Amino acid sequence: MDLTTHWVGVAAILLFVAAYSLVITEEFTHLRKSKPVMLAAGIIWALVAHQYAATDHPEAAAEAVQEYLAEFAQLFLFLLAAMTYVNAMSERNVFLALRHWLTGRAYSYRKMFWITGVLSFFLSPLIDNLTTALVMCAVVLAIGQGNKRFISVACVNIVVAANAGGAFSPFGDITTLMVWQRGIVQFEMFFALFLPSLVNFLVPAFIMALAVPATLPSGTEVDHAFKMKRGARRIILLFICTIATAVSFHNFLHLPPFLGMMTGLAGLKFFGYYLRRTYSATAFDRKLYGEIGDTSPFDTFREVSRVEWDTLLFFFGVIMCVGGLGFIGYLDQTSVYLYGELGPTIANILVGVISALVDNIPVMVAVLEMEPTMNIQQWLLVTLTAGVGGSLLSIGSAAGIALMGQARGHYTFFTHLRWTPAIALGYGLSIWLHLLINRSFEVVMPAA
Repeated sequence: MDLTTHWVGVAAILLFVAAYSLVITEEFTHLRKSKPVMLAAGIIWALVAHQYAATDHPEAAAEAVQEYLAEFAQLFLFLLAAMTYVNAMSERNVFLALRHWLTGRAYSYRKMFWITGVLSFFLSPLIDNLTTALVMCAVVLAIGQGNKRFISVACVNIVVAANAGGAFSPFGDITTLMVWQRGIVQFEMFFALFLPSLVNFLVPAFIMALAVPATLPSGTEVDHAFKMKRGARRIILLFICTIATAVSFHNFLHLPPFLGMMTGLAGLKFFGYYLRRTYSATAFDRKLYGEIGDTSPFDTFREVSRVEWDTLLFFFGVIMCVGGLGFIGYLDQTSVYLYGELGPTIANILVGVISALVDNIPVMVAVLEMEPTMNIQQWLLVTLTAGVGGSLLSIGSAAGIALMGQARGHYTFFTHLRWTPAIALGYGLSIWLHLLINRSFEVVMPAA
């Protein structure tokens, strides 16, 4: 049933626009971003189901909802495990220890800006852009205490770097993973996007670095008595093993990565049980380390409760909203217009721009479902643009949305928007470089 010209379709568009308007104005309204999109999702699907109730397939809407729910469930469980590990490392003072080490090295804000950006770019291909952004944001928040300007610019840099780094690896972003799983682009071909991705990161980084002071952070005195809490290093090792498990589950066992992450989360819980059973907060610990020492037992369920639930529920609302619009027929119509009339190069460039407004996951799903006939160069181009185009706006990528929750009050839609022109320059130059250096990929390969 095509509802694109029906009043239900028009109402769905208006609901989605209204919900996203509230998301954008969160900084001023202080209304959590998950609330409007969750409400819009429920109403959109209720309207669609009402129309299908009188047809020969009244269960069609329910079946579609279950498919999108399965997509969200995988993302939710992956993020739940990743965020719990980040919270656990934060509770064990891992990031505070890194802050003390960095300040002890007398690094300026500008050097820290580059360190966190470069680490984000090179970690993202290994542990995915979202997890990288969460980890590095925690470091920035620990380093830049009291300096809101540094935190906001550094968070923008982390989002750009993490998205750029994730674009040249099958494991770095969900969009690259989908293209790889379809068998369209071989594993080693993704690395042809390394130089374009690097340009995408470096161009805006050089511009943003000019706004970062070269001064030392306040409170650079080193507390030589500072130590991480007991078990911190083993939790870091468990996190690395968890990422390796997720990659191995997918690469060798052909299982979804979230299952490896949840298996690793179980390992953290068992280790948390060990820490609780062997916990001992002695008077000596309190006297030597104060609140920094091992003065409270470790509780994994407490770290789960500290997960950014607003962000996770926001993903639910967005996936369901966009899924509803796709079920109505809007995404298919957009794809037909882009690839049928504008041509693949312009279409793939616009895909990146669209992914900055609408999450890149449903956009890439729409492209794959449309099955356009393109050569490998164009499939790599759409992989690049869908991955890095989300950096144009804070709401365009999972990394940006997650950091809006993690660095609430410091990194917002409008603080990111200030640097959109610089990010757009890097976006354009990365596309130009890809089209220039990757001309050899001329094999035509339709979507599977």
